[in-house]
Amino acid sequence: MSSLNASLATALSGLIAEQGALETTTNNVANVNTAGYSREVPVLVASDPVVEDPLTFGTGVTLQSIESIRDPVLETQIQQQTQTENQYNTLASALQQTQTTFTGSTGDIGTAISNFFDSINQLSADPSDLPTRQGVLTAADNLASSFNTAANNLTQQQQSLDLSVVQTVDQINQLTQQIAELNQQVGNLENAGDNAGTFIDQRQQAIDQLSALVDVSVIPADNTLTLTTANGAPLVAGQQSFQLTTQTNASGLHDVYSQGNDITSQITSGQLGGTLEARDQQIPAIQIQLDTLAGDLATSVNSVQTQGYDLNGNKATTENLFNPPPANNVGAAASLSVAITNPALIAASSDGSPGSNGNAEAMYALNNQGIIDGQSPTNYYSDIVFNVGNAASNASAEQNASSQILQQLNDQRSSISGVSLDEEAANMVQYQDAYQASAQVITTVNDMMYAVINMTTLTG
Repeated sequence: MSSLNASLATALSGLIAEQGALETTTNNVANVNTAGYSREVPVLVASDPVVEDPLTFGTGVTLQSIESIRDPVLETQIQQQTQTENQYNTLASALQQTQTTFTGSTGDIGTAISNFFDSINQLSADPSDLPTRQGVLTAADNLASSFNTAANNLTQQQQSLDLSVVQTVDQINQLTQQIAELNQQVGNLENAGDNAGTFIDQRQQAIDQLSALVDVSVIPADNTLTLTTANGAPLVAGQQSFQLTTQTNASGLHDVYSQGNDITSQITSGQLGGTLEARDQQIPAIQIQLDTLAGDLATSVNSVQTQGYDLNGNKATTENLFNPPPANNVGAAASLSVAITNPALIAASSDGSPGSNGNAEAMYALNNQGIIDGQSPTNYYSDIVFNVGNAASNASAEQNASSQILQQLNDQRSSISGVSLDEEAANMVQYQDAYQASAQVITTVNDMMYAVINMTTLTG
């Protein structure tokens, strides 16, 4: 009777184990379209045997655990590539927006420069004609407006990027708090020996989202994770999250702080890294070039203007065509404006006679002289346009390359951790057959026990 009971217990262990395996497969099938889900596999192990010298009897099977299939090395690669992809994606988007300020439309700076010097050339052909002189002032006003518009566009874009910095920091803080809470749930379950696969998947998804925003380093530690930026600023330690903050600097832009330390320059990847690079490096470099062009052009034109004579025969010693630019040309593009409103004050003459055009020709000659860092105004502006376009193109190429690599890594993760319905269908048949076999054993043992009981009754 004891051996039949043992057989019954062994068969029962099979039923329980295979039922757990079937439930695992069912859960996989149910989550086949769940983002971030890692397929689970049942770990079946033989139960400890019973030794009755000289024989050893098996005691069935145990569903030891249910494990989620993941590749930690691959997860790290995905996080790093996600950071790079989003950095260049953000940078490319910002530079493409900047590029629209320097298009070849009729209102751009390059066209305004050409129109201005064309108006000077027309003036040299008829220096006494007031409508032609007015045309010079109109062209100068348009040139100043083009510089003003471009400078204001850059400033507005920089402010928009600055707002994005604040918003991204808020998103980072929300995710780090979520990860800390998931750390606690994972730790509680795993410390109790339970399966925390669902919460681990949720945590991994949150880490992927965080990687898209900022450069993250993940350090495993005792059923939990510690997260820092690439340069060591703490983000999450176990069940505690560390909030990033922003503070306005002297330029009116927001810097990023961690535990009271300015880490702005240390953030190089993710959406935040790309935003900071565009805000603090790319746009300021363009602003400097634009100010140099506006300031040096105005200074050169004024220098020629003050050497000539106006239509009244007066030496234009103090009659600048453009208002002098600020010191070191800082803000010159935004502040560029025409200084005179009377067209008769334009100094076209080189000797004071009304028909003289020598000074107008000297002013027109500036168009082909290296007055802007050794380059002509048109060539210098062309370099600005080229550099902006080239930077946008390079960032876009880097983003496309990173995106392809990230897609390959995600495909690899799917092949490892994703659910295959064909595989799950095969597993289901396997577990079902095993369950039915165990059930048949129980039926057989039950019949044998019934027969033994009847035999005992008859012989009694």
